[in-house]
Amino acid sequence: MSRNNILAVDAMGGDQAPEMVIAGLEIAAKRHPDAKFLVYGDLAKLQPLLAATKRVKSQVSLFHAADIISGDMKPTIALRLRDSSLRRAIDAVLTNEAAGVISAGNTGALLALSKIVLKTMPGIDRPAMAAIAPSAKGDVVLLDLGANVVYDARNLVEYAVMGEMFARVVLGLPAPTVGLLNIGSEEGKGDEILRSAAATLRESPIAKQFHGFVEGHDIAGGTVDVVVTDGFTGNVALKTGEGALRLVVGQLKEVFNSGPFAKMGYLFARGGLKRLRETLDPQRYNGAVFLGLNGVVVKSHGGADAEGFAHAIDVAMDMITNDFNQRIREGLSAMDQAILTGEAPADAPAASIPASSIPAAGVSGR
Repeated sequence: MSRNNILAVDAMGGDQAPEMVIAGLEIAAKRHPDAKFLVYGDLAKLQPLLAATKRVKSQVSLFHAADIISGDMKPTIALRLRDSSLRRAIDAVLTNEAAGVISAGNTGALLALSKIVLKTMPGIDRPAMAAIAPSAKGDVVLLDLGANVVYDARNLVEYAVMGEMFARVVLGLPAPTVGLLNIGSEEGKGDEILRSAAATLRESPIAKQFHGFVEGHDIAGGTVDVVVTDGFTGNVALKTGEGALRLVVGQLKEVFNSGPFAKMGYLFARGGLKRLRETLDPQRYNGAVFLGLNGVVVKSHGGADAEGFAHAIDVAMDMITNDFNQRIREGLSAMDQAILTGEAPADAPAASIPASSIPAAGVSGR
């Protein structure tokens, strides 16, 4: 059996696991009838849940795992649990039994175990956490969202290459545009790390797609398809956006419940508000991905429902079936060749800072 349609599943991770996980697999099975799922967890709980499904039971193989990694467990402790559902699922990718793994469990444990067990791909210094968010012009890819707070210019270039390919595979964009998040859009803004990364990208194979620097408001504005930043800044930007969205939704509820005329207005606006709710539904954007590892690793939100978990499975299956990691290897190889030869693609502006001057290390902060 080809591993290109096999996904390992941590059934015990998440606020509503394992019920939510099995229900999500049932939804995903309809969308991916050829997929196979290796599901790890407590068999006493999983077997009756799976028996009650109609579709996915024929696509699932169950494996018992004695240990469960709780949401608040420290990664150092999680690393010692060799028979946890999360570790067993990740091990399945290591042994080539599966092409990817998905979990709604402990983010820190998932990242730590994936980095230690699967390791980063050749040419990748640090993995990045990427996710999709809504914008005024469609979906936008954001990375890094917290996998690393220590970074250098080379890391930002790697993130740009991986984010650009992620947008191609998951969003289906033929030539996604890329921007580096900065405190201003002018070329002289930001620190040396940002300016060096920008110089490299301007003479790279994705030079035509590189927009340059973007600011915080450009994320929601949809100025570019891929926004690249360090893990500290990206995590703050993501959670600020989530908080702003909750504020807007809460204020709308208060407005439409403020009196009889407001409630009447809601009746007239109900159709438009339904479309808005569908567009901004957080479950639709569930499924963050750790890019740059030897295997596809997808993190579902811990509070996701079955539909949200199924969407995260969609993301994982898109990456697996499109051989995402091989395409990343090819993209990085082309990037390295461009840096080695110093040859910029046609119509690409010459870099003001040589690629060889990229600093060796840096830290988060502007």
